[in-house]
Amino acid sequence: MSDTARLIERAERLLEQFERLLPQMKAPDWTAAVAWRWRRRESAFGVHGELQGVSSLSSISLDDLQNIGDQKELIERNTRQFVAGLPANNVLLTGSRGTGKSSMIKALLNEFSEQGLRLIEVDKSDLVDLGDIVEMVSTRPERFIIFCDDLSFEEGEAGYKALKSVLDGSVAAQSDNVLVYATSNRRHLMPEYMKENLSARHQSDGEIHPGETVEEKISLSERFGLWVAFYPFRQDDYLAVVAHWLTHFGCPADAIEAARGDALRFALERGSRSGRVAWQFARDYAGQHGIRAPGLRTGT
Repeated sequence: MSDTARLIERAERLLEQFERLLPQMKAPDWTAAVAWRWRRRESAFGVHGELQGVSSLSSISLDDLQNIGDQKELIERNTRQFVAGLPANNVLLTGSRGTGKSSMIKALLNEFSEQGLRLIEVDKSDLVDLGDIVEMVSTRPERFIIFCDDLSFEEGEAGYKALKSVLDGSVAAQSDNVLVYATSNRRHLMPEYMKENLSARHQSDGEIHPGETVEEKISLSERFGLWVAFYPFRQDDYLAVVAHWLTHFGCPADAIEAARGDALRFALERGSRSGRVAWQFARDYAGQHGIRAPGLRTGT
């Protein structure tokens, strides 16, 4: 063997040893949990991601979600189709803060986990890894919802294009056991400016064509097949949710009626009437009156 051949052989062995040291993306124990979080880790050999099982889940149910019946019906139907192996859409939940968008996803997991539904929560900063996550779960028999909470983008963020590709835009076929459910306070997931509307073209017949910037921003939200909007609560709706949670904490009917004024003042101080504020008031009220919750839940 020539000196050159021996050198090449030694180099190949060194490369093989180095590759063993590089972080490898490993699949988790799929039987250990029904929900996972994607976490990126930095090491001397670079950045790698892994799925971490969530051991303690919220116990909120669909019945706990009050006064959003239409939204609940749409999303539950879509999820039921997905779990059954039928065609279903990616879902974008938009609207006012605290109205039940995130809690809807948690309740769906509790409703359908026994039928094979699984959840993977991915932070916006980690969306560049979406392709790797989808590839990891594509051969699994379970049905996976990739959950992106409180999602919005600024100009030029890398996760924006990664999400577009996963939703509908990559040359690879979409995996039929993965959907993306995202919540956002922005209808189109990106900031909208008045100057962008000035680029719209006006035709002679009065028809308006949006400018390229507007079209680009709409293009991401349009890849969600189902848009579901959530709205601020009216006073009666808010009080009904307060009553639901006070009942959950074991408050008697006369105490719930007497707490209405306190509940309205609590909402006024917070500047919002929402399911989240109703849950927070119920916790505060129950704590002040020494009432223990029968179980751990997470409010809307």
